[in-house]
Amino acid sequence: MRNKKRHKRSRVIGLTVVGVTALAVGGGALLMTDNDASAARRSAGQQAPARAAMTVKCPDAATRLSSVPQQARPTVDKELASMDSQVADAYRQLATRGASADQDWVRSRVLEPLSAKRRGALNRIGNEIGRVASRPSGLDTLASCTVQQAAPAAAPAGATSAPAGATPAAGTAAPAASATPAAGGQAQSGPVKADFVDIRRVRPNVKNPRTRANASRGTFSSRCGRNENKHFNSDNVIVAPGVSNGAHHMHDYVGNRDTDAFSTNDGLAAAGTTCSNGDRSTHYWPVLRQQDGTKEADADQPGGGTEGNVGRILRPETASISFRGSAVSKVVEMPRFLRIITGDAKAFTNGTANANASWSCTGFENRQLKDKYPLCPKGSKVVRTFKFQSCWDGKNADSANHRTHVAFADAKGACAKGFKAIPQLVQRITYKVAPGSLFAVDSFPEQLHKPVTDHGDFINVMSNSLMKKAVKCINTGRKCG
Repeated sequence: MRNKKRHKRSRVIGLTVVGVTALAVGGGALLMTDNDASAARRSAGQQAPARAAMTVKCPDAATRLSSVPQQARPTVDKELASMDSQVADAYRQLATRGASADQDWVRSRVLEPLSAKRRGALNRIGNEIGRVASRPSGLDTLASCTVQQAAPAAAPAGATSAPAGATPAAGTAAPAASATPAAGGQAQSGPVKADFVDIRRVRPNVKNPRTRANASRGTFSSRCGRNENKHFNSDNVIVAPGVSNGAHHMHDYVGNRDTDAFSTNDGLAAAGTTCSNGDRSTHYWPVLRQQDGTKEADADQPGGGTEGNVGRILRPETASISFRGSAVSKVVEMPRFLRIITGDAKAFTNGTANANASWSCTGFENRQLKDKYPLCPKGSKVVRTFKFQSCWDGKNADSANHRTHVAFADAKGACAKGFKAIPQLVQRITYKVAPGSLFAVDSFPEQLHKPVTDHGDFINVMSNSLMKKAVKCINTGRKCG
């Protein structure tokens, strides 16, 4: 693990409550709420299936906030991070109890104490914002949590667990039974057999917009290695600045050598880089682990084994960083220190509105999976591809929920009114995984290592001159870098 001197944080951004409607359930039925008295009346037979795989689902307060004054931001950041820790602790308590957890125990020992802690944190957030601005309303509605049933551990990978359209493509054979991982992951933490599907059962499903006359057809690449220097940490400087272990899962880093929770813009700009062209941008994503019983160096550390992220960290075979143009227009320069997150680390419980996982295998990349891990045939590598938002609001390098300042182009490749096309970052990572091996992406404990939670992160720290070079290359249709 990488250790470096922690330094004082200076970056602040703002947030306000923008909505309090319930999030869609991602991947399972709700079993109970913290005030659902009727749940306790279920028979033992009715409760038994639920016990097999349960997780904690709470409203994601961070995505509901916007416009927090800068003076309040440090306290808000810490309270939001503490709420993530509270959910992780509640999930561990639930998982440890396992099959002996009846409805009364879950309600009284897990959900009610968790909701009380969240009300306290939300009240402190409201008070801190109210100290310098109007106190946001509706925060108390985000306190209550539920227990959600996950996919059954015994379900086999195959036609019943495959995504829509996942039937054998013409000329391909149905997968042999040996292609399916033999067992689930660590205890209830996942993954389970139902999280995997043979890539040969998936129909081609990639559709690209038609290129127009004014398209920007070039590509600019940064060669940044594949984390040979073992830059790992479980921080997230974008979502939880100034908070150690803010991600509760380990990240791989390429590019900027300085990045951790306490990095500042000035620090990033002055740091070294693994990129051969001097690009100091930060690129990171959750590590992928092979769950083969190997004890990794972080087996007893936060973000690693103590939070259910177990197994040998797989070093990418390749990690390519490229920037592509727009199908319908020229692109403009990204602002320096632009921050973009693609995907949602909590998509299993948040729902898939912000999910952007893309899993595939080399030789089959016209078939992309969002909520399944691919089982690749012999000689084919596992591929993770992150295609980032390519439309920018023209003003902000970040936004309160780290999403509204950027957007995806529409199906025709055009940006919405008020947004400008910028170079689209594509992070493509490949791994050598033996056929039938169990592997999983690191996740928050309660997200059960679901593939739909995969996500990528980026901070643009290119020099102005390098960004100009990249944009010129892309707009003139060349391949550079």
